[in-house]
Amino acid sequence: MIAVLERDASVAAARRHFADAFRRHGIETPELDARILVGHALGLDHAGLASASHRALTAEERAAISALADRRLAHEPVARILGVKEFWGLEFRLTPSTLVPRPETETVVETALKALDAQGPRTRPLRITDLGTGSGALLLALLSELPNSTGIGTDVSLGALQSARDNAKRLGLAPRAHFALCDFAAALSGPLDVIVSNPPYIASGEIGGLAPEVRDNDPLLALDGGPDGLAAYRAIAADTRRILARDGILVLELGAGQAAAVTTVLLGGGMESEPPANDLSGHPRALLARQSRQEKHPQRQK
Repeated sequence: MIAVLERDASVAAARRHFADAFRRHGIETPELDARILVGHALGLDHAGLASASHRALTAEERAAISALADRRLAHEPVARILGVKEFWGLEFRLTPSTLVPRPETETVVETALKALDAQGPRTRPLRITDLGTGSGALLLALLSELPNSTGIGTDVSLGALQSARDNAKRLGLAPRAHFALCDFAAALSGPLDVIVSNPPYIASGEIGGLAPEVRDNDPLLALDGGPDGLAAYRAIAADTRRILARDGILVLELGAGQAAAVTTVLLGGGMESEPPANDLSGHPRALLARQSRQEKHPQRQK
């Protein structure tokens, strides 16, 4: 065991001890991670930790905290240690088959809802699909905002689909959420009003250089975007025209520096893209596209 606490350590001392250890190991948010993990081990929220700060820990508590800290020192993400991650105000349970939903991915939800709001009320019935659904985060976040809509999430991983189904049940969205085992949209038929996806977009040769939290813990299927990182976008673009409704929208998450390349891929599939929406860090993150005017009205191409 790497993380060892002194026998008379208090709750506050444990937080300080592990924050220092995390900092020395290059973990980005050492104080926050220490607070969360100590609180999780003791079953205490932020206020509870403060009120119990001077209490001496029992041997069992020290062992429990140290076990969690060891996992974080090995660069296992906090969310995987806890087994849950909040996304769009909803709590998602995680499994080894799914990515950890990340705050920047909420930009996809925001972009889709903004476009839908411009077209009509959120109470209208819409047909949604989330390609490569993983934990179901994108699909279920949208269904939580669109009360009369239904959706289907697809994935090539049975484990991911089971995770998404379980999350749908826990969130009370199972009656409106369905799931299919297939590669992106291969098993789907349209018309669909909304297509969203956070596809694999890391170039194969760059995966080894990712942070260990991602490289060693996220499923490779959800990371590897092929030699140039664009394989999934090409697959989605090839099927979008077939399944997207005339006035439907496609919203894709982007990797770093991919906006221009993905726009070109979509253009080749008969889609017109808007300028990408930035995430909270200012990075282009979500690309909204619609069928091109020529594709919508093929009879005019004479």
